[in-house]
Amino acid sequence: MLAACLEFVGLALCLTGTLLVMVACGLPMWKVTAFIDSNIVVAQTIWDGLWMSCVVQSTGQMQCKVHDSVLSLTQDLQTARALTVISAVLAVIALTVTVAGAQCTNCLREETVKAKVVNTGGVLYILSGLFVLVPLCWMANSIIVDFYDPQVPPSKKREIGAAIYIGWAATALLLLGGTLLCCSFSRAVRGAYPIKYAPTKSITVNSDFDKKHYV
Repeated sequence: MLAACLEFVGLALCLTGTLLVMVACGLPMWKVTAFIDSNIVVAQTIWDGLWMSCVVQSTGQMQCKVHDSVLSLTQDLQTARALTVISAVLAVIALTVTVAGAQCTNCLREETVKAKVVNTGGVLYILSGLFVLVPLCWMANSIIVDFYDPQVPPSKKREIGAAIYIGWAATALLLLGGTLLCCSFSRAVRGAYPIKYAPTKSITVNSDFDKKHYV
């Protein structure tokens, strides 16, 4: 029972983390305009994302443009694109593997095999969290270094956007959920006697249970 609860909680956390990774990947708010001048009243705000850049006017209008060329992007953006997509793909594969080995499904019969499959799904989720953590920290470090660099003009300075914070939250959920899935693999949690479900009782032609099922 404890193993099933750990699997459910871990899978729920990982599923939420996977959705947040996809949201962070698609949002254009990885870098936002930094208001550091004496006059904070500006006509537009610039958002930079992995796939597009957006300009938000003071009137509320927003215009977005997809990046024309991948090769023209900076190295941190190229790396963030690749690792974020790999993280999302790993999370989807981990979801399939974990559901196949979960105790609430009958895809696999033997408890030992199901435990190993769930453990594999947990490891994949942890790898997914690590893959998305690298570009997040790299991008945040690049933003902070440029912000405090006196040679960078104020108009080029950026701040950490909401997408990076969402990505950090997704990383925490993936790492925690993957750890719970791996913990449900331990013998101490599953117990020496795994849970076995009773076979379905057969029904006779007269819509009665077979007599052998009665005590």
